[in-house]
Amino acid sequence: MKLSLASTVCAAALSFSALPSLAADPVEAAPVYRDGGARNGVKIGYLDCRIAGGAGYILGSAKEVDCDFKSSIDGEPVDSYSGAVRKLGIDLGFTTQARMVWLVMAPTAGYHHGSLAGLYQGATAEATLGVGVGANVLTGGTSGSIHLQLLSLQGQVGLNVAATGTSMTLTSVN
Repeated sequence: MKLSLASTVCAAALSFSALPSLAADPVEAAPVYRDGGARNGVKIGYLDCRIAGGAGYILGSAKEVDCDFKSSIDGEPVDSYSGAVRKLGIDLGFTTQARMVWLVMAPTAGYHHGSLAGLYQGATAEATLGVGVGANVLTGGTSGSIHLQLLSLQGQVGLNVAATGTSMTLTSVN
């Protein structure tokens, strides 16, 4: 009798101890993706930059840049920036015009006027014979949460080859 009572108590204890584990793992429906809007993700827009023409001076160059931030939401005002692109390294030749476009990323929808102002640093490689292309890898800025996509492509017109360390300074002009 003692054995059957002990077996019953143990069996009851085991069945009650299993209940909390079932309660901790309730069966739920599979999550459903819901689009939270154009800015409820990572990409909040893009920065379109026009780089002034100029010559490379063997060891570097400095050119003016004018950029416009265009939001991914239609109807929002354009935020304009001006500044300079400075290169230090091999930069031979000249360009008459150049354009580069960056995706602008943010963890939330919190873009504020002037958020892209600051100093960006990295590297550039480009080759131009009439029409050419380049790639830029720049990081930085002053706002910790909003930043440019790490890699951008650039198109330019001229006769140039460059492999440089690069910095770009942007100042809000609105």
